[in-house]
Amino acid sequence: MASSDGNVRLLIVATGAVVFAALGVALFVVYPETLADLAGVLVAIAAIAVGIRLAGNVADSLFPTYDVAEVAVEGPITRDGGGGGIPSSPRGTPADDIVEQIDRADEDDNVDALLVKLNTPGGEVVPSDDIRLAAERFDGPTVAYTNDVCASGGYWIASGCDELWARDGSIVGSIGVIGSRVNANDLAEKVGLSYERFAAGEFKDAGTPLKELEDDEREYLQGLIDDYYETFVERVSDGRDLDSEFVRDTEARIYLGEEAYEMDLVDHLGTRRELETELADRLGRDDVAVEEFEPDRPLMARVGTGAQQVAYAFGSGIAGIAEEREFRLRT
Repeated sequence: MASSDGNVRLLIVATGAVVFAALGVALFVVYPETLADLAGVLVAIAAIAVGIRLAGNVADSLFPTYDVAEVAVEGPITRDGGGGGIPSSPRGTPADDIVEQIDRADEDDNVDALLVKLNTPGGEVVPSDDIRLAAERFDGPTVAYTNDVCASGGYWIASGCDELWARDGSIVGSIGVIGSRVNANDLAEKVGLSYERFAAGEFKDAGTPLKELEDDEREYLQGLIDDYYETFVERVSDGRDLDSEFVRDTEARIYLGEEAYEMDLVDHLGTRRELETELADRLGRDDVAVEEFEPDRPLMARVGTGAQQVAYAFGSGIAGIAEEREFRLRT
């Protein structure tokens, strides 16, 4: 069946090439004769190339050659892909796009398994959990893997996959939550600024940088962090089948892949090729063909994306930002 599909695809591409070649020659070489010059030949060649591309796209849509989908979570995890509130930071992963890609892969009859590529220091709490939930509901094997960094929110996502692969030198872990605020009260006094409160609700302005943090406000904000942390521990404990006390005992440390493997924070150490070989064995075939699913967005929106994606280290990702109060929370 696969051989037959391949022959049909080849026939479609060849037919498209011939049709567009004939069209190009007719329009730019034969008629009118005055255009039968070098420029016409170049345009004809361009028409042939476009024809081959279009025919190839048609063939791919009719006879897909892939059986595994891959989605990439790279950079800080945010709702819309913004830089996460850090000056000069690159744009990160828009969680809604990743969820859409996973759902699209789940609906694709040609996809038998899902790879989740993680190269992220973490990110906003709820967007990270949305991606985890999408991976959990995928109907088929789900394998998370990282070459560089799978920390904090990245590990939150990995807990929703069937297993996690890493390299010996990968950075894994940082199972914790951090909140921060800028205390600009002293600076404000020096420049003659003062904070005047107009709010309804005792804790509405908790964390505002222009005033000192009261003890009850500090306790309130710490309580929010503790609640998020307990949720994080629960997700990892359930998803990775680890004892919750063991997870807490990591104290949000990061580990190199080899140590993480020894601690059962990682299931396998290996290269991408080794991962694909193992996945092919599980699916009962000689090899797998991986298709990277990308969000549906205009061409210009994709320009420059590759240059913005960088490898992060030491789990420094941004998470859940309460912008109204200038209190920042991250995993």
